[in-house]
Amino acid sequence: MAIKFQYNKTSLQQIEKQLKVRQRTLPIIKNKESALRMEVKKCKEDVRRLETALEEQIQAYEYMFALWNEFDASLIRVKDVHLDVKKIAGVRVPVLGDVDFDITPFSLFNAPKWYFDGISLLQGLTRTALESEFMEAKLALLEHARKKTTQKVNLFEKVQIPGYQDAVRKIKRFMEDEENLSKSSQKILKTLLEKRAGAEQPAEASNEMEEEL
Repeated sequence: MAIKFQYNKTSLQQIEKQLKVRQRTLPIIKNKESALRMEVKKCKEDVRRLETALEEQIQAYEYMFALWNEFDASLIRVKDVHLDVKKIAGVRVPVLGDVDFDITPFSLFNAPKWYFDGISLLQGLTRTALESEFMEAKLALLEHARKKTTQKVNLFEKVQIPGYQDAVRKIKRFMEDEENLSKSSQKILKTLLEKRAGAEQPAEASNEMEEEL
């Protein structure tokens, strides 16, 4: 990244100000990145846990697979899903709340007894599946925020801060060289003036002696 600057005191002050802002901000961004990295790791574990739980729930009811053709799927449907929002390391993520089911009344005498188990199974599977979807959405948001934060850390740490530091060095070196050059010029000019003054004094003394004679 090319830092635009001019070789003067005003530009130096602006560059130093920008440098200090980034040096103060870098530790904060690093802490956020670390927090997000931990949350992403935790979220990945939760996703795997929910996937395993869903698989186990399905396998636990394998004995009922043959009966599902008899089950009336219209008896149960998701009525409402309550969504909440939570902030994690400054990132807003969705959180699953309650899941409301609408269960159509059915005849206890005509329906098979296992219908209750079927409804309970579908409620559990639906809840776990929704939790898994929400967790994956949460993971995607956290991972995106973590990548952007890491990019910003790298930008500050490897590009901008070194760039501003280099600009400060260049401006200071130029100003020092300019000051040294000015001092040298003044010294040379002073020496020339002193020599000239020294040469003019004997001439004036000689003229005065000629006038007296």
